Amino acid sequence: MKKRISLSVVVALMAVSLLAGFGINHLISGDPLYDQVNKFRDVLSLTEKYYIEEVDTPKLTEAALNGLLDKLDPHSIYLPPSTFTQVKEDFRGKFEGIGIAFRILNDTILVMETIGGGPSARMGILSNDRIVKINDSSAIGYSNAEVMSRLKGPKGTKVKVTIKRPNVNELLDFVIVRDEILQNSVDVAMMVTEEIGYVSVNRFNERTHLEMEQALAKLKSEGMKRLILDLRYNPGGILEEAFKMADMFLDGGTKEQPRKIVYTKARRSEFDEAFFARTGQAYESLPLIILISNYSASASEIVSGAIQDWDRGLVVGETSFGKGLVQRQWQLADGSALRLTIAKYYTPSGRLIQREYAGREKEEYQREAFQRQEEEGENLDHKVEGDSSRPAFRTHGGRIVYGGGGITPDYVVKNQTLTNLTQTILRRGLLEQFVISYLDAEGAKMRAKFGGSFKLFRETFVISDALIKDFRGLLQKNDVKIDEEEFKKDLDYIKVRLKATIARSFWGNNGWYPIMLTVDHQFQKALSLFPEAEKIAKLH
Repeated sequence: MKKRISLSVVVALMAVSLLAGFGINHLISGDPLYDQVNKFRDVLSLTEKYYIEEVDTPKLTEAALNGLLDKLDPHSIYLPPSTFTQVKEDFRGKFEGIGIAFRILNDTILVMETIGGGPSARMGILSNDRIVKINDSSAIGYSNAEVMSRLKGPKGTKVKVTIKRPNVNELLDFVIVRDEILQNSVDVAMMVTEEIGYVSVNRFNERTHLEMEQALAKLKSEGMKRLILDLRYNPGGILEEAFKMADMFLDGGTKEQPRKIVYTKARRSEFDEAFFARTGQAYESLPLIILISNYSASASEIVSGAIQDWDRGLVVGETSFGKGLVQRQWQLADGSALRLTIAKYYTPSGRLIQREYAGREKEEYQREAFQRQEEEGENLDHKVEGDSSRPAFRTHGGRIVYGGGGITPDYVVKNQTLTNLTQTILRRGLLEQFVISYLDAEGAKMRAKFGGSFKLFRETFVISDALIKDFRGLLQKNDVKIDEEEFKKDLDYIKVRLKATIARSFWGNNGWYPIMLTVDHQFQKALSLFPEAEKIAKLH
């Protein structure tokens, strides 16, 4: 009897304990987040133990993370360790390596350009050189990732590269000491007329403000009285750098109306911020035109939106991408990172320029930015957007502008339309391939002839009929069907692009931009609009 009672008590106590455990666990896991983490852990564990084949657990985890973030907004992403390393370098604006720009051509590493002042340039490596060995091992057939992993490395370390140079019989060995290489966010800063300066900015990293200060000081010393700031194809970057750039052209306003540049709103108040201009910059009265394109996003839109809202200058080109979300990065334990949207940003007038993304696949969302049908022409009163359902706001001068869809220019000027033939040539890299072959034969003679003088090259070098005939031969050799009407229509553009590509091999961006801008419709239109830019900014 005692034994039976004891056994019953034990069983009852066990049941109570199990129930109590259940209850305690439920209290602990009552947080929905805790429940979902446990669910994911259980699924991953069961899959790893019982799936019919061996599974790559880290790969499954990354896929799950990407799937999770896909349910948020298009700009919250997971960055694997290798990608995050590259992202950090892009934000810092520098990396450690040998200092070349390269491409893979027919399984061979082709030096496109040596970065000025870098270790490769100092050692005498030239554009059009082929790297055939790295540390005495064949480099033929390398992927881009393999090239970078072998040429990048800590400052002060050495790497041996073996070069095959056109018209030189023997291979050339170089032992290069790696160094810190700057990734310039300012592609070029140059005078395009006696009074008009031009600056092209490709991203907003930690060095952008410093580079802008240096670029504008240089142009001012060369007589700059007006400026075209090119933010086309600039995807953005660091918000604070965008604020600093806009601040260069805006004064601080008044005590009653301080000049706000951008502000953010978040679910968590600690992420709310506001950025105001300060008086005292040297360029607050400089006539200004900003060029934007469909690819201009984020920080580029902060700058162009602030200039437009304060009627400080003109925005010219095509409507920008429409990214008004602010991300913050958290590095994870394995060297990967989470980039998560934490806030929305607004232009001074109160515009959220973020496009609608709910209910759209990422690919569709991306594609929409490049499929707008815009009417070209003057758009100072923004009638181009007038029939839209987007919310309306007013600039400092009272002009209507619209939120919810990027920054629409004050003058809509579309990019040059090229024929299908020319687009095929560019897409397949045939123009660059022709220039590479041409420089293999003529590069040494050209270096001797022009002696490093871009001015001499620009004024005297002509793309001859014979050169065009050879170019057509390359197209036919690569099975490109030449539509004569299309070829004739774009012939002037093709000649300019050939000349600019040759120039880039010797002078980098300082050779490319001065030539290509001559056939850049958006830039040419901007040159003519300074009277309007000065009028709207009330500079006279």
